[in-house]
Amino acid sequence: MENQSVITVKPLEALLMVILILGGISYTIISLGAVPHIPILLATFLLIGFGLFKKVSMKEIENGMVEGAKSGLGAVMIFFFIGVLISSWMMSGTIPTFIYLALSVVDGKFFYAIVFLVTAIVGISIGSSLTTSATIGVAFISVSTALGLSEAITAGAVISGAFFGDKMSPLSDTTNLASMLVKVDLFEHIRNMLWTTIPAFVLSFIMFMVLSPKQADSSFQKLQSLKEGLLNAGFIHWYTLIPFVILTALAIRKVSAILTLSAGILTAIVISFVVNHSTTMKQIVQVLYSGYTSTTGIEELDALLSRGGIESMLFSISLVILALSMGGLLFKLGILPALLDGVKGMLHKVPMLISSTAATAIGINFLVGEQYLSILLTGNTFKEPFQKAGLHLKNLSRVLEDAGTVVNPLVPWGVCGVFLTSVLGVSTLDYLPFTFFCLFSPLLTVVYGLTGFRIIRN
Repeated sequence: MENQSVITVKPLEALLMVILILGGISYTIISLGAVPHIPILLATFLLIGFGLFKKVSMKEIENGMVEGAKSGLGAVMIFFFIGVLISSWMMSGTIPTFIYLALSVVDGKFFYAIVFLVTAIVGISIGSSLTTSATIGVAFISVSTALGLSEAITAGAVISGAFFGDKMSPLSDTTNLASMLVKVDLFEHIRNMLWTTIPAFVLSFIMFMVLSPKQADSSFQKLQSLKEGLLNAGFIHWYTLIPFVILTALAIRKVSAILTLSAGILTAIVISFVVNHSTTMKQIVQVLYSGYTSTTGIEELDALLSRGGIESMLFSISLVILALSMGGLLFKLGILPALLDGVKGMLHKVPMLISSTAATAIGINFLVGEQYLSILLTGNTFKEPFQKAGLHLKNLSRVLEDAGTVVNPLVPWGVCGVFLTSVLGVSTLDYLPFTFFCLFSPLLTVVYGLTGFRIIRN
């Protein structure tokens, strides 16, 4: 985000504006049950009024909104491609095959723990939390729905596993960004993250074990009938996994996300002709836009498989653009820079330094709704204070991931929160209490800062 502040405001003034904005957004979403678009829009009105009161020209205000929205165009393009990926993978049998395999490994006693573990492994393999959630995550949500289990807990397990994988994978863009920003070797950064990440993983796994059904419920008798339904529908073949294999291979080779997703989509389109010989190009074009509609005649199976398409992502895309426009105004009107400067002046002791860094990364996630900006802005702000305190910068890169990367899915109007709600079909506030890994990570990093445990000095 290249926005430059056009006015200077006092830190206290900026803080009051932020409290007003976050309070209004929280009240409107939680108490009034509004979709996030409306409170974000109302907050934007408030910021426009603040800018005009400060005698900022309307042209500058509009530029701030445009620059903010522009910073999210990359994410918007990914959203389009993911929507198409899901519908094409449904049509080709890729996700149905994932569902079949998930049904095969599911144990009624450990369902949520298995979901967490499998998504963590896939997340590390491909380095993308969103792609993991949109593929194997969708499969697990479908299975939990069919078996009458909690979609909210399943979504929490999917997101926890996916973000563990994203955080610890050398293929992840956020992991590379955090290490590059503070000039710490990538693998040294990953090794240092193990001190907070492994305890968070273990605690999360225990929680999902505890929440999993104590014994196989009678609903698990549906497993065999669902598997037979998928087989009879003609979806399950070894070659339907080729799109996932190609996507994983390209991700490992660090090919750009757009090219990787494109390859997964095009391969799936080709395979869909093999899976269903009566498929026409006209049907494919319709499915890519409107989503796949299953017509197996089995009600539960059709509910599992009918999803995806560009149309399914429009809600998410509109919210991301609105949220980032609001973020652009926070920069343009000097509110966010004033807050960062105000925090900078209070950093004298290591516990306060670590806690302030984590709080800033979390705050930027809630204010701007973007995890990359939470890493970039927090990293640039606190690099000098960490050096002055005699701390190794790998402490900073770890905090950036613990409190920046994994917090974005907890923000209802954040890029990840919006996306995950869209593809998993579970609201952010419903799954939030069960995203244990994303909750434990920032908590542990603050505890380490307060106790001095594994805080490395130069």
